[in-house]
Amino acid sequence: MSVHKHVLSVTVRDQPGVLMRIAGLFARRGFNIESLSVAQSEIPGISRTTFTVSGEDATIEQVQKQLQKLIDVLKVIDHSEAKFVDRELMLIKVAVRSPEERVELRQVAQDFRARIVDVHRDALVFEVTGDEGKMDAFIEQMRPFGILELIRTGRVALTRSAADSKVTGRPTVKAA
Repeated sequence: MSVHKHVLSVTVRDQPGVLMRIAGLFARRGFNIESLSVAQSEIPGISRTTFTVSGEDATIEQVQKQLQKLIDVLKVIDHSEAKFVDRELMLIKVAVRSPEERVELRQVAQDFRARIVDVHRDALVFEVTGDEGKMDAFIEQMRPFGILELIRTGRVALTRSAADSKVTGRPTVKAA
């Protein structure tokens, strides 16, 4: 069996401890969560969690089945099974040593549709959004200039098909 990267979206009720139980399930299986993103969904009281993990397909399928059994989990989608759209956000601070470098950095940013969000005499901070490949390529372009700091959000993903998007049934949400 071969190891593949999987992007899993888990739709859950907003309840204390849900993320810990989900992450614990991955930990017990020996998976390293490569990326993690959690935020409110379009339904109040419901969040969507996106995990990127690598593993054998059969093992990931077992994890999905175990996730479905958790009480606050409403839906699990393995995006590797259908077409999907994914994005990340990255902030990256790059050293600027000369006016010529500043011009060159601005040109690279324009090529990647990156935004300059902070300007200092000796550094620029860029905001970049896109898929994993775009993030990696931008980082490689910035390395020669000197990356001072970098942070990336976890991947977020949605299936392209409307049929695969809906949370089945009307979820019950406890009032606060």
